[in-house]
Amino acid sequence: MIEQAKVIKTENQYQSYLSEVQALLLADPEIGSAESERLELLTVLLENYENQNYPVEAPDPIVAIKFRMQEKGLKQTDLVPYFGTRSRVSEVLSGKRPLTLQMIRALSVGLGISAETLIGEPETKGRTDQEIDWSRFPAKEMVARGWIQKATGQAKRTIEQQVQDFVAQIGWQLGDAAFKRSISGEAFSPTTKYALYAWLSRVIQKARERKPNIGKYAESALSTQTLRELAQLSWFEEGPKLAVEYLEKMGVCVVLEPHLKGTMLDGAALKDIDGTRVIGLTIRHDRLDNFWFTLLHEVVHIWKHVGEDDTFMDDLDSSASTDKREAEANRLAREALIPRVVWKRSDAHLSPSKEAIDTLSRELRINPAIIAGRIRREKGNYRLFTELLGHGEVSRVLSYLSHEGQA
Repeated sequence: MIEQAKVIKTENQYQSYLSEVQALLLADPEIGSAESERLELLTVLLENYENQNYPVEAPDPIVAIKFRMQEKGLKQTDLVPYFGTRSRVSEVLSGKRPLTLQMIRALSVGLGISAETLIGEPETKGRTDQEIDWSRFPAKEMVARGWIQKATGQAKRTIEQQVQDFVAQIGWQLGDAAFKRSISGEAFSPTTKYALYAWLSRVIQKARERKPNIGKYAESALSTQTLRELAQLSWFEEGPKLAVEYLEKMGVCVVLEPHLKGTMLDGAALKDIDGTRVIGLTIRHDRLDNFWFTLLHEVVHIWKHVGEDDTFMDDLDSSASTDKREAEANRLAREALIPRVVWKRSDAHLSPSKEAIDTLSRELRINPAIIAGRIRREKGNYRLFTELLGHGEVSRVLSYLSHEGQA
């Protein structure tokens, strides 16, 4: 008789459950079985114990800014547009001057640091309680991308009328309030609302163009096994293309569309009005490690979270989300790529090196970029193993998707 799982209170109990999880992972239990349910329960208990005993404190705003500077290779002079002058940059980073609301807004949009981190107050996600201001859509960029035409002369329809027609094509409900679709995720903010809705409109249009290539979706199609199979497609040189084809056969449409200026968007997950499941990817960071984590994160949203009127828009550089659905998507994506019990005991985690990365890559049959990316993120050192990340590989393999729907 299997002992009933309990909240972990001791290190010995933690190690015991860790060993049991390893054994269950090796057994690869069938989804829905008692063993599978116990595996999921133990995983949650282990994560809860780790969070309580090895908590990650919310970063100080200045620490968060300096961390993002290091990540992006920025110098103090690069922050002048957000602060106004060089002296203000120096004073803020040295703690002599507090952040102003204007600085916080600029940093949130420009560097992708959440307002929660900068001011200690959670942002309100997806609020749509103001009337639509069509003039705030990024019309110039929409014209440049060929989504709408440049207005020339009085007889031509105005830019704002074209924007309205562009959005109306996808059948979203519009009324006195702004858009009725509920938006969640770290990429959404009031500042970028109109740019994100324009991007979403384009993604849905491209998804409808691809619909003849998409299989019929079944509610039972996605599972932890699906995530594992997707992760192992990363082992192949054409892995991103194989993953897209795999998902399309299962009824999930994958669309590529670069993000619009000012947005910090990696991916999105939604259901179209006809029920088609859609994943939108920006390839904002054209690296294999980012692609695979973003794809699996969005697949979890499709599997577990997307409803009739829900859309998830994700900035996966952000780590301050309080949304349990985002936390679950992160956890399941991480577990599918590199199971926790394997990671904690691997040399790649304990003593990172190219040799250790190669060994774990072969053991799990996943691309080395995924392992290198996890090491970089956990250590907060984005200069490590840059040569292993597969820069430019995603756009190369998925070039056929990038060129679809271009005017």
